[in-house]
Amino acid sequence: MSKQELKVQEKQSARAQGEHTKNEIYYAPQVDIYETEQEVVVVADVPGVLPEGVDVSLEDNVLTIQGRRDVEQHGGRMVLEEYEPGHYLRRFTVAETIDQERIEASLADGVLRVRLPKAAPAQPKKIAVKIG
Repeated sequence: MSKQELKVQEKQSARAQGEHTKNEIYYAPQVDIYETEQEVVVVADVPGVLPEGVDVSLEDNVLTIQGRRDVEQHGGRMVLEEYEPGHYLRRFTVAETIDQERIEASLADGVLRVRLPKAAPAQPKKIAVKIG
């Protein structure tokens, strides 16, 4: 392994909207986004976040990914802590062609995967004309 591979990546801060009464830390999770003919997939790194600490929502074509990482009790002396407690927050504007009813999200091993299926294009339709 080279030194480049072992380099610690700095966390990027994220800004939560609105005003808060608590002084909380927000991080922008690292993401990969890829597109196929059928869907757009967002893959976000949210280490230490449990399923009950994840919130994914879509409102006004804005996809919001939020995660909460609480303090973990390891039962020993902490030697190095790179995954600090705090919140994850990222927002993306999505195309109107996304089928909002079929969006799915899954969390495994600290990786959140959000699948945004594309809506089927409108098909031409012959409309029967009734007499009378």
